[in-house]
Amino acid sequence: MLYHLLYPLHTEFSALYVFRFITFRTIYATITALLLSFMLGPWVIDRLSRLQIGQTIRKVGPESHFKKEGTPTMGGTLILIAIVVPTLLWADLTNRYVWIALFVTVGYGVIGFIDDYKKVKWKNSDGLSARGKLLWQLLIAAVAGLTLLQGTGFSTHLSVPFFKGLNPELGLLYLGLILLVVVGSGNAVNLTDGLDGLAIGPMIIAAAAYLLFAYLAGNARLATYLQISGVPGAGELAILCGAMVGAGLGFLWFNSYPAQVFMGDVGSLSLGGALGIIAVIVKQELVLVIVGGIFVVEALSVIVQVASFRLLGRRVFRMAPLHHHFELKGWPEPKVIVRFWIISIVLALVALSTLKLR
Repeated sequence: MLYHLLYPLHTEFSALYVFRFITFRTIYATITALLLSFMLGPWVIDRLSRLQIGQTIRKVGPESHFKKEGTPTMGGTLILIAIVVPTLLWADLTNRYVWIALFVTVGYGVIGFIDDYKKVKWKNSDGLSARGKLLWQLLIAAVAGLTLLQGTGFSTHLSVPFFKGLNPELGLLYLGLILLVVVGSGNAVNLTDGLDGLAIGPMIIAAAAYLLFAYLAGNARLATYLQISGVPGAGELAILCGAMVGAGLGFLWFNSYPAQVFMGDVGSLSLGGALGIIAVIVKQELVLVIVGGIFVVEALSVIVQVASFRLLGRRVFRMAPLHHHFELKGWPEPKVIVRFWIISIVLALVALSTLKLR
């Protein structure tokens, strides 16, 4: 909005020419998101408390979590506001990639909101049925994928990290990849959200990494130099990524241990879905496995645990997702959180190295 209002005036006020640059708008989208979080955070937490929208704790979880019963949840609404508003303010709203990414972000947020609301209303930790939640996630991802592929010249080649000459053409199978990446990312982040600040920390790191990927993919000269897939217009997604970083930092202020508020599914699903669709658009789908390695491992730990128990009748981990396993081994919650953050930083650096190791 600000881009469309102010940039056309640069012929009369030369200082406004700065709105042309994605880097400038990304910085201020990040700052705007951070300030919005700080300004609205106390009010949102107070409203959630007054409405008695508190977290319901599973009785099969670690005993240390029982004291968190009643902590305000659905704080992801704050994250959504702090992402959407700065993006609308600072991005080029004629860019279709921005709208596709916002559609997934908000759509997954609505699914999470309904899920959280049902949990709060019925005072249990079940919420939406797993089948219903998955169906709606697939539908939103499919609409976004079809819109992305329809008549835009968007490449259906798969970019394989570390191999500059390996770009298999997937054709219609690419839609299946989109569904896998977006739905998988949304649910992986959702599973990771189990400790104070555990999910939002790696998400900030991942969003920062994809901010760089988006900028490079949208810059034809840099994309050619680095021999990565160029996507004209994808650079505008750096602004959305910047908003995710700012919103994440602002939310972490209130979500750090001991948490004043939890993001709930409304936050984790929307963030995961956003990360997934951005990875697809900037043609760094497989790199998401590295950048979001913590999310991947958390999701795999659940799959392995369930499969092992059903097939062999025994558990691999003391409890899944993986962060609970370390808690039950005696690690204090802050230690689990910070160590997972450290691993996320290392994984992001490895992912960024794929830009040159080809």
